[in-house]
Amino acid sequence: MCFIEYSGWYCRLANVRDKSFIAIKGQKMVQLGKNAIVFIAIYFFGLNCAIAQQQDTAHFVGDATANLDYHHGQLPPVLGVHNIQVLRANRENPEMAEGTGWTYNHAPNMAYWNGKYYVQYLSDPVSEHEPPGQTLMATSKDGYNWSTPEVIFPPYKVPDGTRKNGGVAKDVRSVMHQRMGFYKADNGTMLTLAYHGLVITDEGDPNDGKGIGRVVREIKKDGSYGSIYFINYNNGWDNDNTYYPYYTESDNQKFVEACNELRNTPLMTQQWVEEADRDDPLIPLQEQFKALSYYHLPDDRVVGFWKHAVTSISEDEGRSWEYHPGRAPGFRTANAKQWAQRTSDGRYTLVYNPAEEYRWPLALSVSNDGLEFRKVLLVNGEIPPRRYIGDYKSYGPQYVRGILPGNGNPPGDNMWLSYSMNKEDIWVGSVPVPITDGASMHVSQGFEAVSDIKDLQKWNIYSPLWAPVKIEEAPTGGKGLTLSDRDRYDYSRVDRLFPQSVKAATEFTVVPGQADHGQLDIELQDAKGTGAIRIMFAEDGNLKLKLGPKNGNILKYEAGKEYRFRIEYDATNWEYAVYLNGEQITFRRFYAAVDNLSRVVFRTGERRYFPTIDTMEDKGKDLEQAGVPVREATFHIPSFKTETFEGF
Repeated sequence: MCFIEYSGWYCRLANVRDKSFIAIKGQKMVQLGKNAIVFIAIYFFGLNCAIAQQQDTAHFVGDATANLDYHHGQLPPVLGVHNIQVLRANRENPEMAEGTGWTYNHAPNMAYWNGKYYVQYLSDPVSEHEPPGQTLMATSKDGYNWSTPEVIFPPYKVPDGTRKNGGVAKDVRSVMHQRMGFYKADNGTMLTLAYHGLVITDEGDPNDGKGIGRVVREIKKDGSYGSIYFINYNNGWDNDNTYYPYYTESDNQKFVEACNELRNTPLMTQQWVEEADRDDPLIPLQEQFKALSYYHLPDDRVVGFWKHAVTSISEDEGRSWEYHPGRAPGFRTANAKQWAQRTSDGRYTLVYNPAEEYRWPLALSVSNDGLEFRKVLLVNGEIPPRRYIGDYKSYGPQYVRGILPGNGNPPGDNMWLSYSMNKEDIWVGSVPVPITDGASMHVSQGFEAVSDIKDLQKWNIYSPLWAPVKIEEAPTGGKGLTLSDRDRYDYSRVDRLFPQSVKAATEFTVVPGQADHGQLDIELQDAKGTGAIRIMFAEDGNLKLKLGPKNGNILKYEAGKEYRFRIEYDATNWEYAVYLNGEQITFRRFYAAVDNLSRVVFRTGERRYFPTIDTMEDKGKDLEQAGVPVREATFHIPSFKTETFEGF
């Protein structure tokens, strides 16, 4: 058997026994005579080349592979990314989270409107697609301090007797599933949307086109929400057998106009494709391409990206597409969402998980023209432990979405992202624009003039709710960068990049807030995240130095005392010296040989290696006391500096 596989951007000829087939666009196979094979192979290969020459398509150029043995993939970080936790799920103490204690939280969407950031996400009690489902909203004035999420689309009772997949509903609630959460209309009305799907038996999916329908409500300028309406029904549902009225019954004419406008905007309704009827006329492209994001090129063409890095281009705002969407050449990504956006500097970025079967790390690629992308840079390379077991709770920072065109422009130039961690917690990320992957100058950082961490645009920050990074007064006086930690399963972390150097020196001051608990690791690393020098304020009250697989004690440290460090290194011979309060305390070789160093990391916990690529996501159990904080530890960093060093 011989077949040709044609998938929009490549053809493949293969021999399989003695028959002849041709597969067109991946799925259908047609038997052909043997004599036709050579002609067809030449024809389709030539056709594919002609298409490639005649049509533009987004593609990746280069060879940047993420090493998934590391959570950060050994990727160089984007300079100055701030990752901020919005929700920390808590089953034991739900009042410390969102009040309901549900531990499956996923699929966030983001908007900026009327001076506020909005993040909307869906939630289930334990596992994916497990009824009941609900959708919640959190808000923030600055993107860093978030409100307690509140339920905006509560669980919806499925009428008893409803049938699906052989099951009959009895006291069943719907499951929510949506790929879009916001729409700002031309008349200024801001809408938020969700979808009620049906899961009555174990075989059910909420996004199979056989659910109830999509709901909508207005976000008002005073922060309240309007009544809930249906904006689109699935077959078999209408105003007579649903609990919310159809949107046209609203007496708010601006709201009705906004809903009409949304229903007539193809780039919006295309995002409804999975949940809508498979023949819904509102959906321009009814094939099951998932989670559209897009940007406009200077010639007003739209570049669309779906899951699996599937892409195409539209000349008419999504009413039609120039070619059948196909995998964007060169991109290494698979089953999680991607986010495509034109950034404030006129360039373009695609944010994604650069892995075929895993959802870590979270990374991005940048393009100058919107078609050719280069490099893969790190956005978030952390994976805290998954605290609560549940079905289909993939590990890692995933399902990233930013702010769709028209849904708001936050102050400043930064790109804002929302994503879930382990399908459990909700995070946002602030990415400085222009996007750069290294420091060009040495650092001299004091904090007296800094009022908030959002002003630290050249520091990389990882700030969980129970391990926040802040600017606070140090016990010895004066402001400092403060890392606090009361999370037994996560840590706070800050990185400061400096120019990649074979020889350099760094100076910093640390004031521990305690000496009988807590931990702070200070590590010098290269661009791949490989550490070479590590100093530790250990929880036993000892200041320690990493000596390969062992740690050596330096001295007992005291709470509230200032410790001034200077580290000089020469990677030519992998040597370094450490000075404490002006006196040399050690001269040693790196614990791991690297050619150069380019960042200092401050971290309130040990480096993580779990999960690995062999970890089964459906195994394990809830972690002990996952929702109970530990005694808080605090470390202050009043100053930080790097400079050139001539060598020993």
